[in-house]
Amino acid sequence: MSNTKDPRPEAVQLELFSNRFVAIANEMGEMLRRTAISTNVKERLDFSCALLDRGGELVVNAPHIPVHLGALGLCVRELAKTLSMQPGDVVATNHPTFGGSHLPDVTVVTPVFAGKDPPRLMGYVANRAHHAEIGGTRPGSMPPDAKTLAEEGVVIPPTYLVRQSDARLDEMRKLLSGGPNPSRAVEENIADLSAAVAANHRGAGALLAMVNAYGGNIVTHYMSALKAQAERRIRKALERFEKGSYEAAETLDDGSKLCVRVELAGGRAIIDFAGTSDVQSGNLNATTAVVHSVVLYVLRLLVGEPMPLNEGLMRAVELKIPRGMLNPDFSGDPSESPAIVGGNVETSQRIVDTLLKALGVCACSQGTMNNVLFGNDRFSYYETVCGGAGAGPGFKGADAVHTHMTNTRITDPEVIEHRYPVRVERFAVRRGSGGGGRHRGGDGVVREIRFLENASLSILSQNRKCGPRGLEGGESGEPGSQKVIRASGEIQELGAVDGCEVGPGDRLVLETPGGGAWGEPEE
Repeated sequence: MSNTKDPRPEAVQLELFSNRFVAIANEMGEMLRRTAISTNVKERLDFSCALLDRGGELVVNAPHIPVHLGALGLCVRELAKTLSMQPGDVVATNHPTFGGSHLPDVTVVTPVFAGKDPPRLMGYVANRAHHAEIGGTRPGSMPPDAKTLAEEGVVIPPTYLVRQSDARLDEMRKLLSGGPNPSRAVEENIADLSAAVAANHRGAGALLAMVNAYGGNIVTHYMSALKAQAERRIRKALERFEKGSYEAAETLDDGSKLCVRVELAGGRAIIDFAGTSDVQSGNLNATTAVVHSVVLYVLRLLVGEPMPLNEGLMRAVELKIPRGMLNPDFSGDPSESPAIVGGNVETSQRIVDTLLKALGVCACSQGTMNNVLFGNDRFSYYETVCGGAGAGPGFKGADAVHTHMTNTRITDPEVIEHRYPVRVERFAVRRGSGGGGRHRGGDGVVREIRFLENASLSILSQNRKCGPRGLEGGESGEPGSQKVIRASGEIQELGAVDGCEVGPGDRLVLETPGGGAWGEPEE
């Protein structure tokens, strides 16, 4: 750290170390992408990498998936309480009790130690990747009709992938192959987990190189300084709001209520989700880790200037999540625990819109990831589909983009048609689907896929009954829809969370929601 009282050199050093930390997370992400074999990781980039300090708090991330990143700190801290992580260890889990989001997202954590006699913990490197197949009652591991956690796939408790440099992949292979609903692609799971270990190895090596170059005290100082900077910036952002209470509610397509009350005063916020529905019988329940991710993401939006996402933002916030669909109990048997797979991908999006609506930041975006899954005993495929972004004061919503908690690619038509028995027949902007107003909401898309062999199709989505809301007099965007047009010409409409069996010649036609508009239309 700088010995001078002049703040400018320290500010420069902080910026340099910030970029060095981010470079580590980026290196990890590139290693994971290059060494994984699944379409979901290699092509869609449905993964996230991050660097955490020795207290298990998020310091920096690569520009990956917000719903993953905000939960990583909570996950690492829970793992550190549960398992003794020593030099040479690598730990994995997807369990919601330990900071998991939903079962397809598997987190791999590596502690980073420097020196010997004794080794000194410098921090953690971690990544979370979505496995397109982790078991469950339907291919793709996101069954729309799931009522319990066990129906959604293999639950991985905190487990050593590597113990004191001794690989334990056979134990993981046995876990993935067992239980009532085992994975249909165990070797692909193992290959992607091995890639995750390699990514962490790269990150750990890069962090140790930094420690050797600058010293452990300097590195930990700038980790703390980054969090302190985030705290200062979020307090400044919150002070721009008038003191008072800000409230909003959203209704999910199944009738569940999301309610939030934000109390702002003196650069601090109390965010309370009281009034939200109780635990649901379906799969739209969300873990507290998901809610934590949403809040961290929204706080980062409020800052409005470049900085890494880190948990210093949470120092200005008191978060209250009462028992219910945003805080279920997973302490018992997975066969008796609530289903959550839709909570991560769908409920998270609607919580973002609820918070942004309460604070008057922008109109609602598409509010969904438009999850499409299909497969059989031979393959499983998963994608999320873009839609319309909400407009705000001074800007219109973007067309055909992933919004808020997701940040993945769509699989290239050449790749999906080469690897899977389908044809992408149409992928186009859904013109006019964004809400009208002074600043229009963004347009959604139309995606049409023809199936070439028998498969199970699953859809998890939202905003199918009502479109995303506008603000300040702006109109709502058009709701989304999905239907299967059978080879015979028969049309089968599908609900927001639904599924069916498809055969050769059947087509899925998916229309994603447009974003809400901002302001009344001008004359």
